[in-house]
Parts: sequence; structure tokens; C-alpha cells
Amino acid sequence: MSAPVTVVGIGADGLASVGACGRERIERADVLLGGERHLALVPPRAGQERHSWPRPLTTLPRVVDDARARGRVVVLASGDPLVSGVGTTLVRLLGSDAVEVLPAVSSVSLARARMGWSAEESEVVTLVGRDVAGLRRHLARGRRLLVLSADERTPTAVARLLVDAGHAPTRMVVLGDLGAPEESRMDTAAVDLLCLDPEERRALPRLHVLALEVAGADADHTSWAPGLPDHAFESDGQLSRRDVRAGALARLAPRPGHLLWDVGAGAGSVGIEWLRAHPTTEAIAIESDPDRAARIARNARDLGVPRLQVVEGRAPAALAGLPEPDAVFIGGGASEDGVLAACRAALRDGGRLVVHGVTHQTEALLLEAHERLGGELTRISVEQAAPIGGRFTGWTPARAVVSWSWTARAACDGDAR
Repeated sequence: MSAPVTVVGIGADGLASVGACGRERIERADVLLGGERHLALVPPRAGQERHSWPRPLTTLPRVVDDARARGRVVVLASGDPLVSGVGTTLVRLLGSDAVEVLPAVSSVSLARARMGWSAEESEVVTLVGRDVAGLRRHLARGRRLLVLSADERTPTAVARLLVDAGHAPTRMVVLGDLGAPEESRMDTAAVDLLCLDPEERRALPRLHVLALEVAGADADHTSWAPGLPDHAFESDGQLSRRDVRAGALARLAPRPGHLLWDVGAGAGSVGIEWLRAHPTTEAIAIESDPDRAARIARNARDLGVPRLQVVEGRAPAALAGLPEPDAVFIGGGASEDGVLAACRAALRDGGRLVVHGVTHQTEALLLEAHERLGGELTRISVEQAAPIGGRFTGWTPARAVVSWSWTARAACDGDAR
């Protein structure tokens, strides 16, 4: 059995930031792996192999396997290797038993220290390898965010997003090269950063943490509670309306790490709100209309969850090969042959199914399913006040929606699954 790979965290000040145990592991390593910047921080040793990360990084598993075959392997990583670092990748690749992690002080800890912010009153958001649109979910007046940036272009992208979202006065602090002799700091506001000369923006430090104190008025669609206003979504009318959507999400019950299928997704509203409930939730929107599929992707970015996966295709065929869901919402197409059966069969034990229907055909299907399988059957009618004749107001009813919700149980047999 190969010896564990040791991942040693190292700060911008080099070996001074590494504890005695970490320095001993580095000294005894037969193979030293890391980024060129990290390798340059450690004096060379005779007989020790050194290799920088491969490009593309997809070949990393082979590189690590080859290194382990040649002796003791130490990987150098920034600060805490498990904070958006290579340590996380290696644990996922090799398993926790095969990886020893020796962290140094992380850039997040240094940033909190420079800002005087406690862990309890600030949140860490990573944009390393991620769409900057994901920051939108975290924006609310008064929030303190520590953003792990991808490179020197990130502050400009974040400033543009903040201004677009109505948070132009947000304080932005670029904390560059934390812990290094050349450590720097720039305080500005989002709107002011965009006024800088393009050369000044390009000259921002590549390695930095971005501290944000969000200011400006909050939009009415920034809440994490289910039931965002309908106008928060671009749509052609195929949209689960606010009150009905909130009820569906309550029954779908988003939980950390759980996956939702949003079948016949329309505008993608249910899948998007599922993702907004927690940063580790996952969702796949299945939509047959190409214009709607493109619109779903735009809505997801605009509402801060660009990680929504959109599958263009018609259920049930489009469901083949998708990962097993924890919950399924059918907002359209439930009466198509095989859709309801395929969604029920796909659910794992304890999985939640919610189906909405407005046509007689779908209603009949749901009445039969409730009679045969149980669950909860609800008819939802919503009326809103609207002007009548210019002088009065009255109730305007929306189309009634029949909702069937059901939970899969492993102990059930036959039709009960």
C-alpha cells in the first residue's frame, strides 16, 4: 500500500509559515508537487524530484499515481489546502485515509484579521473556477463577504455585478498577496472601481482576497425564502406562479446536497429556488423547448445560481442517464405517456414528488394516482385584487392548480413504487 500523500500548506512568506512537522515532511519528500509559485518558495534539495502542476489539470490523477510509485510525495498548497484548494481535490481523488493535510494560516484567516471581521459575521464565497453570477445569491445590504478571487480580473467583474444589482456603493477592499512582504490593500467602492483606468484595474494583484461590505437597496427578489415574485423570472407565461410555487417548494423540501429534477421546467423557477435554498443543493431542469431552455439558463444566472444544469429534451426520454434525484417536480407534461411512472421509479427511498396540473387530463391522472398510491392531493385557487371599471377593485382568479405530492418508500411494493 502506498504511503499517504502529504499536503503542506505554505504562506506567501514561504517556509516561515510552515510548522516543524510540515518542514520535516518537505525535507524528507522524494517527490515535491505544487504550483510553480509554491515550489519557488522552497530551497532545492539534492535528489528530490520537483514537478509543477500539469496542464490540463485533468491529468492530475496520473501525475499523482506516478509520483507515489517513486516514493514519499509532498504536495505544496496555499494556506489551508482544504479552503478552495488542491487538498479538497486530492481527498476526493484518493480518499481521506490516503491524504495527510498540514495547513498553514489560510488567506481567509489573514483577510479577517486585516478587516477585523469575525467568522460569525462574515461569509466566504469562492469564485475560483466559478461563474461570478453565483455571487448574486449572497447579496444583501449590510452583509460582509470574503470573496476568493480567480485572478486580477475578478474585482472588475464583481464591481460590474454589484452596480448592476443596485449595490453600487458597496465597499470593496482588495487584499493582495496576504502575508507576503509585498502585501497590499486598496479600499474603494464598486462604482469607483469601475471608474479606474483600465490599466489600473489590470494591475491589481493576481493573488488576493476581496472583502465586500454590501451597501445599497436590496431588490425584492433577493430573499432565500421560497416564493420569489413572478417578475423576478423572464418567462413566456409558462411559469409556476408565486403562491403555488411556494407550496411546491415546501413539499419538495430542499436539503443540503440533495438533487432536484425540474421536469417541464418552463422558466426554471422551481429549480432555481431549490438551488437558492442552500449552496450545496443541485438541480437539473428538463425542458423540450429550446427558447425556454435558453431562458432558464439566463434566469439561473440572474438569480445567482448559474450551477443549474439545463437538459434540452422531452421527458421521459430525456430523463435517461440522469443521476438519481432526491426530489422531482413535474410542472408540465405530466400527462405524457410514461412521464409520471418514470419520475416515480427514479426516486430514491424518501424522495419527494410534486406534480402540478391545470388540465382535465392531468387532473384525472393525479386523482387516480392519489386514489392508488396515497400522498397529498390539493387544489389551489389564488385570487388577486385588480381594478374594475377604473373606479373599483375586485378579485381576479388565476387558473386553479391541482397538486399531488408523494414520498417514495422502499418498503412499498408494486404500484406503490
